[in-house]
Amino acid sequence: MISRRDLVAASLSAAGFAALALPRLAVAQEAELPLTPACGAPAAATKRQTEGPYFVPSSPLKRDLRGDGPGDILALSGFVLTRQCRPVTGALVDLWHANDSGDYDNSGFRFRGHQFTDEQGRYQFITRVPGLYPGRTRHFHVKLRAGTGPVLTTQLYFPDEPGNARDGIYDKSLLMQIRAAEGGKLGRFDFVIAA
Repeated sequence: MISRRDLVAASLSAAGFAALALPRLAVAQEAELPLTPACGAPAAATKRQTEGPYFVPSSPLKRDLRGDGPGDILALSGFVLTRQCRPVTGALVDLWHANDSGDYDNSGFRFRGHQFTDEQGRYQFITRVPGLYPGRTRHFHVKLRAGTGPVLTTQLYFPDEPGNARDGIYDKSLLMQIRAAEGGKLGRFDFVIAA
């Protein structure tokens, strides 16, 4: 039996991928995600940031993290692109973050998962909005790797967070685009890597 929550999450997921697949049409129809940002080659690579103290290797192959705990649903989608603005197929995207209380799971894999980009370089996680970790603003941690290339470790930030200005690690170039959607939020960030 499918619950209303599962149906809403599926709708968020479908809306996210639909907007990624048809960015101009999606904007014209006032879809949940904005137009894919322009990419002028050579594009600036996504900035590197510290992985922090809570990285755990060998996360499960998992894009749906909703079952890992409570909180507001957020579908995070985007592309992984080369500096020449080409999609990166099969790139590893590893995501981890705090739970809604600001705690990290250091003994298991709650709010931790990875996936590989599709043939158009798209990725998507369905997760929960993380809580505030003491001394930091709200954020996601991400590692990306294309084939045997270098690993890009970075963090993604939420717009309009009061803690952004006080966080010494925060970088505005790593702000996600966040929009409200029925039953949750849609987030968007496109990564540019050296592939």
